[in-house]
Amino acid sequence: MSQTETFQALVTSEHDGQFQTRLQTRHFDALAAGHVRIQVHYSSLNYKDALSSQGNRGVTKNYPHTPGIDAAGVVSLSHAEQWAVGDPVIVTSYDLGMNTAGGLAEFIDVPADWVVALPDGLSLKSAMILGTSGLTAGLAFDKLQRCGLSPDQGPVIVTGASGGVGSLSVALLAQQGYEVWAVSGKPALYDWLKQLGASDCLGRDAVQAPPEKPLLRPRWAGAIDTVGGNILSSVVRACHKEGVVAVCGLVQSPELNLTVFPFILNGIHLVGVDSAQVKMAQRQKIWQRWATDWTVPDLGEHLETIPLAQVPEALAQMLAGQSRGKKLVQIGSDEV
Repeated sequence: MSQTETFQALVTSEHDGQFQTRLQTRHFDALAAGHVRIQVHYSSLNYKDALSSQGNRGVTKNYPHTPGIDAAGVVSLSHAEQWAVGDPVIVTSYDLGMNTAGGLAEFIDVPADWVVALPDGLSLKSAMILGTSGLTAGLAFDKLQRCGLSPDQGPVIVTGASGGVGSLSVALLAQQGYEVWAVSGKPALYDWLKQLGASDCLGRDAVQAPPEKPLLRPRWAGAIDTVGGNILSSVVRACHKEGVVAVCGLVQSPELNLTVFPFILNGIHLVGVDSAQVKMAQRQKIWQRWATDWTVPDLGEHLETIPLAQVPEALAQMLAGQSRGKKLVQIGSDEV
């Protein structure tokens, strides 16, 4: 591939202290040793992408920059022996879209050891219907299972259920036979959450309790929490004995006000979920499970597919709390 060729990418730039994201024509850089170039067919939108597009220095330090922490496509150039031109692959998390040009572009250049082979049973499109949100939801569910949480122990609560991780968690838990209670501040989405598999939907106020109460009446056996703050504190305090809570977000707050009583009196397990730097073996395991025993039918019916040109508007909606579930970004063709 000639280095004089160009490609389209979304680029966030700073002008007089304001950040704007728009499509630009970019030139290829020389591909580094040990890296691969991937022609992106699909990406998906995440909250980190929205933050990066607004100049959040905690996500992206230097601009101009291309956001996008998700990408699925085909290897178009390889300087690594483990990847050949034409291989269908997935890249999520690591530094993609943060300080490395991300997946909201027609091509990405990434280190070879960030790349996961597309498992049999997943298409490039279905991989990005899942994306980092699916990887995170899968890691959280895997931790619940490894801590011994089973469907017969009681309901599992999912907070931030209308978001990407939350909605996929609802669908996965329901598909695996768990009774799921979805927590969302958006009552208009309750019917949609029930279509995904939620048995019941709760508002935030139905979950939160004053922080000074060290323990609450037990209500659920476990949880996947995407919001942090007082909601997470309340969820932990209202768990049954030996309950399991997987933590993977901070939409409400990174703070957590708890005593030790839920842990030393009720034996609660509080487990963290890191999808950014998770080891490759675990990453491959989660993708393989999504391709086999975690197959959730019709997920694509519950999301919107948009082109690159519509991404800036969609990111603004996400920051304003006006989006639901995931948005799939189609960049290349449907087929490998």
